[in-house]
Amino acid sequence: MTRRELLQRAGGGLGWLALATMLPRADSNGATADLKSQLSNLKSLNPLAPKRPHFRPRAKSVIWIFANGGPSQVDTFDYKPELAKMDGKKLEGFDNKTGFFQDAVGPLMKSPFAWRQHGQSGTWVSDLFPNMAQHADKMAFIHSCWTQSNNHSPALFMMNTGATRMGFPCVGSWITYGLGSESANLPSFVVMSDPLNRGLPKGNASNWGAGFLPSVYQGTWLRPQGEPIDNLKRPAALTDERQRAQLDLLAKLNRRALAESAADSELAARIESFELAYRMQTAAPEAFDVQREPEHIKQLYGLDHKPCAHFAAQCLMARRLVERGVRFVQIYSGGMENQLSWDCHADLIGNHRGFARETDQPVAAQLADHEQRGLLDETLVIWGGEFGRLPVSQKGDKPGRDHNPHAFTVWLAGGGAKGGVHYGETDEIGFKAAVNKVHVRDFHATILAALGLDHEKLVFPFQGLDQRLTGVEDARVIEDIFA
Repeated sequence: MTRRELLQRAGGGLGWLALATMLPRADSNGATADLKSQLSNLKSLNPLAPKRPHFRPRAKSVIWIFANGGPSQVDTFDYKPELAKMDGKKLEGFDNKTGFFQDAVGPLMKSPFAWRQHGQSGTWVSDLFPNMAQHADKMAFIHSCWTQSNNHSPALFMMNTGATRMGFPCVGSWITYGLGSESANLPSFVVMSDPLNRGLPKGNASNWGAGFLPSVYQGTWLRPQGEPIDNLKRPAALTDERQRAQLDLLAKLNRRALAESAADSELAARIESFELAYRMQTAAPEAFDVQREPEHIKQLYGLDHKPCAHFAAQCLMARRLVERGVRFVQIYSGGMENQLSWDCHADLIGNHRGFARETDQPVAAQLADHEQRGLLDETLVIWGGEFGRLPVSQKGDKPGRDHNPHAFTVWLAGGGAKGGVHYGETDEIGFKAAVNKVHVRDFHATILAALGLDHEKLVFPFQGLDQRLTGVEDARVIEDIFA
């Protein structure tokens, strides 16, 4: 995409504060005298102006650590001693219609990892996550999540958008639509894919798309390597003064046209897109540059530790973005193919140990760093994947586990979440959600509620219906996980 195309496609961008700073220049350049009086009308056209929540929010922003591929609940945060006792036995009544995705059905398999209790809550955590475990008393666990698909793409769409097919707005888009942006210089919704460039999640950008919402609400994808955003740097031959003069001239012409048609939202947004792009040339590189952080912070996250350095940089960048007013940040751990994600059909031990080694220290550091800075109370941190894994083994000498849509665990920290709480239960072997089941739409309603949004009131008219993130079926907020 060329620079011009980038600016054109950014129409409806985030720089409405810049419009106010342009008004004095408008007077000196001879724009119509009533331009200021039109500002209130123009604000109503700004799709990203800050909006009031439906009720008092617990959190202002979200950081979602997405364990792409489906981590195993019975090997991470859902301790099942009965599964160890039944190791090697056949799972009675189990057949391929129960959600099994591939062949090579094996017997029940205990977790190969050691488990220990942590914190005053006595939370059981496997030894995959020694650093996260130190923050168990900050986490609210939901053990009884379930979803509607055992295949990655539809399950990813469901977890991100509330529907099993593409074309629907994702959680970050709905939140940005509902609350607007707190930053004049940065996107409100940012996505970071797997830091080792192992590919996008299945379904690609549909996982952070705006669907039928205006495209201004879609996530801004940051490339894991090289320049995070293409064409952001000013060409070397173009000086700052010359670029500023060009934008001022363009703004003058646009404002003249705008004065004749104050309701032209496309033109008003175009003015802002140029101003935002200009501002981002300075603001974005500064926000993305984690090397500006003190050495002790970089060491806390693990930037000096090769196995987790790349993911550490993303987690640290997420904190820097949230500090600067970015509303929603999603970070993917794992790429598209099986062993390049948490999708452990084979070699459960090698797969989960590898991805835990990459993520454990950075995620724990994010919680500690946010708390130390006073950000954790207003930032909701989420960890989880698109589904869980089966308690039976799969595939031979180095067995793995297959997909399980019937049960998986997510945890939330900060943003009003009640630390050390465990909501819901799976059965004795972790096969199915059994107590206080939480469908994905309940999980979505809960995230929205943390930010002060009522999932029944957050609607967008499309195809004759008031569309919602949670759809037309009943959804409930899990109030028990909030303080």
